[in-house]
Amino acid sequence: MNNPVIQTFPLGMPWQTQDPFLFSVYHLDYYPKGNGEMGPDSNLLSGRNLGSDFDPSQKWRMYHGQTIPGFPYHPHRGFETITIVNKGYCDHSDSLGAAGRFGEGDVQWMTAGRGVQHSEMFPLLHDDRENPLELFQIWLNLPKKSKFVEPHFKMLWKEEIPVVEEEVAKIKVVAGTYKSVEPIAPAPDSWAADPENEVAIWNIHVNPNSNYILPKAQSQVTRTFYFYEGSPIHIGDKKINPGFGIVLDASQDVHIKTGDGKAHFILLQGKSIGEPIAKYGPFVMNTDEEIQQAMEEYRLTQFGGWPWPYPDNVHDKDKGRFALYPDGTLIEKQ
Repeated sequence: MNNPVIQTFPLGMPWQTQDPFLFSVYHLDYYPKGNGEMGPDSNLLSGRNLGSDFDPSQKWRMYHGQTIPGFPYHPHRGFETITIVNKGYCDHSDSLGAAGRFGEGDVQWMTAGRGVQHSEMFPLLHDDRENPLELFQIWLNLPKKSKFVEPHFKMLWKEEIPVVEEEVAKIKVVAGTYKSVEPIAPAPDSWAADPENEVAIWNIHVNPNSNYILPKAQSQVTRTFYFYEGSPIHIGDKKINPGFGIVLDASQDVHIKTGDGKAHFILLQGKSIGEPIAKYGPFVMNTDEEIQQAMEEYRLTQFGGWPWPYPDNVHDKDKGRFALYPDGTLIEKQ
């Protein structure tokens, strides 16, 4: 059997991806206790480049937030965002009138399609203790036929996401069937909605001093394994340290041996779309002409405007986890 490891690469900001994925980023912030207004109880005028704070030497970052960390309103067109929040909370607001607060294991799946604005803010809800945030955001491309579908907003609540507990590992099944365990259905126009595309997003946690077998794919797909935290592992005779991505041969089972500590991974897998990609910031289309069209339409229409009071909109501090859909449907969680 050949070694399934094709390539390893250091995890930067953002992470390197393969078609059909466009972008993946990992946010790990050890936010301090809150100041009562959902911002950090800290002097933000000292050592912070507010509006563009991505300093990796800091324990936490404000990103584009001025008073509350996060990403104030910005547009997207032509792809999907999948946001996995393992720790902390994210407040979503968008130009469709949809909104939500999700976290502590929830996942949001948003199809931008023909165009949407949204904000993603990280409210610091606890004033008596720290507010750690662990978040992955993944951009999944849309094929040409779906670039202009209607935007769609979907929540995958932690109580409903399948989690497979094996003897040596725990696998959170966000997308794609894991062995015989099926995920919650993705957004309807997603590349992941067709099982033949074998799109998979799995968050895998392997126990110390264990041997875990990642099952091979059933078809020809791209497969990238992101080793974002833990102790060094071995795949065959190759030692791999945390903080590295691993491009894998999807036609082989992958035998992973862990050391004295746990190992944490995200797997991104899928059939390549195989179409031309033109990108400019938050727009992903097939041609430069379509990018220019997207920019012009956004300038003229703002993709429906902004129905919320602030660009960095957050919800009431005492609000629990919830989703408000564009049709007015409200789902509330504990």
